Amino acid sequence: MSLDTTTHPGRPGLDELVPSRYALQVGEIEVLVISDGVLPLPTAMLAHNADPAARAAWLNDMFLPPDAFDWALNAVVVRSGGQTILIDAGLGLDPDLALPRAGQLVQRLAAAGIDLSSVTDVVLTHMHMDHVGGLLVDGVKERLRPDLRIHVAAAEVKFWESPDFSRTSMPAGFPDALRATAKQFVKEYRSHLRTFEEEHEVAPGVVARRTGGHTPGHCVVRLASGGERLTFAGDAVFAVGFDQPDWYNGFEHDPEEAARVRIRLLRELAATGEQLVATHLPFPSIGRVAVAGDAFRWVPALWDY
Repeated sequence: MSLDTTTHPGRPGLDELVPSRYALQVGEIEVLVISDGVLPLPTAMLAHNADPAARAAWLNDMFLPPDAFDWALNAVVVRSGGQTILIDAGLGLDPDLALPRAGQLVQRLAAAGIDLSSVTDVVLTHMHMDHVGGLLVDGVKERLRPDLRIHVAAAEVKFWESPDFSRTSMPAGFPDALRATAKQFVKEYRSHLRTFEEEHEVAPGVVARRTGGHTPGHCVVRLASGGERLTFAGDAVFAVGFDQPDWYNGFEHDPEEAARVRIRLLRELAATGEQLVATHLPFPSIGRVAVAGDAFRWVPALWDY
């Protein structure tokens, strides 16, 4: 398998008018960021603890619509030490929540020349439906390896046995859909789960580390090879989090802890200068973090063709 961006005749997805995959190297580790599509969600969920006028001003400054906009949804494929690792699996089928423009991961993996049978490991940053749903699409499980390993924090699996949504601020229907998807996922893939407590090396230079906050078992994935580093931050970082890291996202189950995690992570990334990729930053979401006074600044990478 080669994680390249070459066009191949006859493969699906060639008529798309926007790019949906972007390849880069982290030392000897191959990385491919893949767009699963976008999620149209209310802007109030960006900062449900913020003054509405302050949130409106931020949206206006960013040239974003005031009521709803499209959240990017990114996953990552990594190849290291002979292993092919999928980090998060996208939304899968639309769970009757008017999210028809996501759930593209399986087709876009195929368009990139990545066969599902080549995936040796899956790492889940957490078990929200837009991170596990792609594995529940009809026919996907049958195409995966019987010895597939799915790495997830033990605290995450435990949480979804009886999830608490009392601190979240989600649109109607989302809590029920999240519960149902997590329950179905564990039922389908329990024998494949490989849980860890705080940190686990999935492959050479590929380490999953539990952060908590967004969900109790939320983790980030750190890549390191040849003096280069990249962090896939999952849902620890959202676009508004650079300017306003203490604003709460509506999907955060422990918003205070999520803000603390976000600030610690952004400070660390600013200090190291390593690259950052995150689930809901605009595709391909590759960039670095700079410090700007009491806040942070997102520095997008220049695309390498």
